[in-house]
Amino acid sequence: MVQQQTPTGPERIATRVFDAPADVSAAVAGEIAELIREKTRRGEMCVLGLPTGATPVGVYDELVRMHREEGLSFANVITFNLDEYYPMCPQALQSYRLFMAEYLFDHVDIDPANIHIPDGTLAEDAVHAYCMGYEKAIADAGGIDLQLLGIGRTGHIGFNEPGSSRNSITRLIALDFLTRLDASSDFFGMENVPARAITMGVGTALSARRVIMMAFGENKAPVIAKAVEGLVTNAVAASFLQEHSDATVMLDEAAAADLTRFKCPWVLGPVEWDDRLVRKAVTWLAQQAEKPILKLTDEDYNENHLQDLLASKGSAYQISLKVFRTLQETITGWPGGKPVEARLPGDIERSRDDVFPKRIVVFSPHPDDDVISMGGTLLRLVDQGHDVHVVYQTSGAIAVFDHDAIRFAEFATDFNREFEIDLDDSAHIEERIGNFLRDKQPGQVDSKDVLGLKALIRYGEARAAGRYCGVPSGNMHFLNMPFYETGRVRKNDLTDQDIDLVAGVLKEVKPHQIYAAGDLSDPHGTHRMCLTAIKRALVEQIAGVPWFAECEIWLYRGAWQEWPLAEIEMAVPLSPGELTRKRNAIFKHESQKDRALFPGRDRREFWQRAQGRNRTLANRYDKLGLAEYEAMEAFVSMDMEPYR
Repeated sequence: MVQQQTPTGPERIATRVFDAPADVSAAVAGEIAELIREKTRRGEMCVLGLPTGATPVGVYDELVRMHREEGLSFANVITFNLDEYYPMCPQALQSYRLFMAEYLFDHVDIDPANIHIPDGTLAEDAVHAYCMGYEKAIADAGGIDLQLLGIGRTGHIGFNEPGSSRNSITRLIALDFLTRLDASSDFFGMENVPARAITMGVGTALSARRVIMMAFGENKAPVIAKAVEGLVTNAVAASFLQEHSDATVMLDEAAAADLTRFKCPWVLGPVEWDDRLVRKAVTWLAQQAEKPILKLTDEDYNENHLQDLLASKGSAYQISLKVFRTLQETITGWPGGKPVEARLPGDIERSRDDVFPKRIVVFSPHPDDDVISMGGTLLRLVDQGHDVHVVYQTSGAIAVFDHDAIRFAEFATDFNREFEIDLDDSAHIEERIGNFLRDKQPGQVDSKDVLGLKALIRYGEARAAGRYCGVPSGNMHFLNMPFYETGRVRKNDLTDQDIDLVAGVLKEVKPHQIYAAGDLSDPHGTHRMCLTAIKRALVEQIAGVPWFAECEIWLYRGAWQEWPLAEIEMAVPLSPGELTRKRNAIFKHESQKDRALFPGRDRREFWQRAQGRNRTLANRYDKLGLAEYEAMEAFVSMDMEPYR
């Protein structure tokens, strides 16, 4: 499904919204390919402005595919990249020159002389003249035909941080704290992120004849709303696209969530009122009015653009009561179902309660996502007697600090010496690991030995947390999926081997319930890839097997976001004691305690984020007039139709 392109209501830029990032990437790549072909037919050069980062990778993959399979030639293409860190060695893993080579230039027939990427190796006193030369090269090429952009959380395009003027040109710029924080995972720590960068200016990028800005994921939704619907301001550099004569924003549904037509479409005019939209409207209204749902009046509805809802669905109280009951039914202390003998008068019977106890698989993308994201529910499932299996999809090795690896290497050698274990190579391994880490450069990929040791550290912590939660050791599965094992933040593509590992554990356990990470905004993209692997395993190897017909899948979110109130289908309340137990389980992941190597945009510890999120959700339910709990964990069900 693609939403309309012309500006709608408060939208000040033409905006297209697609179901998924892959659909966006295909559409953008298709437009670029058509432009290249049209220019070729005219005998003209095609000048492209290109970004880096996770967002355009799908576009580059599709362009490479079209080159290989459809004969798309880049012989007439000239490119100008938006930016580069300064200083930056071209061979460094974080270099945008290396990024472009890996994802595009090494795989197509572009003339290397036609590739322009800012030079991060220049002496500082040579940078200004170089930037003026970059501007001249763009002008000499006839200007940029199509400029592709991403958007940062501060609203920056390129590295044009808040405060950049509309007429700014290519220059050396100091990076904003949030921009450096967001880049810290690529550099294995914020302390390694360069403080400056060379970037095209806002004016340079917007001088292109056509501009496309892309964004994916829930974490981009707030800044997209500001850029597309807010005022033009240098506090949000992307808002200057509103002044461009041919600019389009292309989004997946998650990134579009805060646009008015998705967040509160009734503000724009009449809508088709189904149960889902009614629930969304009423929860939105309760938050707007700062009232419990059952205290909302006809006046509240009328004064907040919901007259049509009253006209079509009845009085405020009738509508509110129905939504209140729906939300009330999401609350359950028995996530795996409640056996008949434990039911009390008035209990809500849920689907498949008749199967008890259940076999349950909890997928954890990293070794701590299970306890961080749904630790309270995990404890409930175990306490209530279900056969719970936890499947750790990746090793999480890159998230261990070097000093922890040295400490464990020394411990292993001392352990062998203390107990006279005859492992002649153990001291040599410690020496190899120690020497590598002492000589390691900022951002350098770990050796195989170091990665192996760091993986063992994460495995040990996961086992400790699992034991604390009561999960039998035989029910902990470590898949070590190969796509993750690059030693870098950027991962390999999923392969059949990854899918086989996921399908294998499902075939072994034959679960009645599956829990999986449904948040797609984690800094590494690992959660997104792990969920994709699960979906592929279901389609390619599980669909049609008898046990799967009765299986249900619940999606949780991690340390980064919570599900919107109107989307939650199961809310598991936690008592103060259960919240403490969840926190204790998170504490077992000692390498992630105090300070995580990849904290993302939130500097709090993972237990603080999880506890804060769980308490905030309970508070939101309370403010709607529902029962008051210490904390809550939320889930949505995955639509199973495509996978049966």
